[in-house]
Amino acid sequence: MVYLLLAAIVMSAHFALVLTVVLGGVLLFKWPRWSWVQMPLAAWGGFVLISNTTCPLTPLENWFRELGGQHGYTGGFLENYLLGWLSAGPLVLTRRAQIVMGLFVVAVNLALCLWAARHHARRPGAG
Repeated sequence: MVYLLLAAIVMSAHFALVLTVVLGGVLLFKWPRWSWVQMPLAAWGGFVLISNTTCPLTPLENWFRELGGQHGYTGGFLENYLLGWLSAGPLVLTRRAQIVMGLFVVAVNLALCLWAARHHARRPGAG
């Protein structure tokens, strides 16, 4: 039971990480110093997708599931949880789709970071 709880905690943390990588750039408009957190997260997310690397949270979650008597999943977190929900079953990302998604994540976050920096530089009293 404890292992399944740990697996659920890791899964929740993984989901929060993915959500932050994808949507966290909008926080830069409110908190410009968030870029010190957001840009490394976006770089990590882009790296994992582009390099076809497995995020360490995936095998950790699977390990806890197996210790709890369940089966782990094959493939990555995105295929199993996020894309699996959209397609009513596991969906395999092609290498090309992974690369495009990785480049998109990095480009959007970089653009948001630059846009937010310009926004804050134009505000009265900034500088």
